[in-house]
Formats: sequence, structure tokens, C-alpha cells
Amino acid sequence: MTNGKNDPTGPRDPHGSHEAEAPGSPGGDWRAEEIELEGRSVSAARLFDIRRVIGVLFVVYGVLVTLAGVFVSDEDLRKAQDININLWTGLSMLALGLLFLLWLRLSPTVPPPPRREPGDGPGAEAPGGP
Repeated sequence: MTNGKNDPTGPRDPHGSHEAEAPGSPGGDWRAEEIELEGRSVSAARLFDIRRVIGVLFVVYGVLVTLAGVFVSDEDLRKAQDININLWTGLSMLALGLLFLLWLRLSPTVPPPPRREPGDGPGAEAPGGP
């Protein structure tokens, strides 16, 4: 038979979670870690916004195709009935990519509000209330 002092796992709350750990113990500062991870996820969401990815890809490929259109040979132009399709396609891709980046700039990603637990924060009251 073991008592609470000799138990190698230490005292636990009735539900089996370790939320009641002391602030200095490992895992005791879980709230600060959670806030830090929420901040990181918000910055990661902004960094990997799909509009940014699509805009950058269109701009890069637009520049490459536009350059191919600028340095086209006369023989290639005759094959395309004197229509410089690389130049027009490249400029269109460049414009589309810039529109995506402009859209991202004018309407940035709004991070979701942080999760609040019941009883957390200055305006929280007990369910019964005064």
C-alpha cells in the first residue's frame, strides 16, 4: 500500500490530468506556452496564405515567360503567325500575380480570436452570477 508521499507519480487531481502542477515544475507553465504557440500559428497562417503563394508563383512564372517573349526569334514569331504569345501570356500572368498580391495587401488575413476558457479573463463570472 502506498500513500501520497511515496507514490512515484506524485499527487494527481481526481480526473487524472496534470493541470494542478506547480508553476516551477515541468509543464506547469502551460498557459504561457499555449499563448506562444497561438502567436506562432497566427504568423504561420499569414505567411502561408494561399493568395501569397499563388501571387508569388504567378509573378515568378510571369517574369520568366515574359522574358521568353522579349527574346523571341523571328522564326518563332512566323510560326505563331506574328503573335508573340509568350509575351502576352507572360504579361497576363504577371498582372494576375500582382492582383493576388494586391488583394492580400488590401485584405489581410484576420487571425481567429484566442480561445477563452470559462472563468478566464476580467469579465468572467460564475454561472450563478451576483
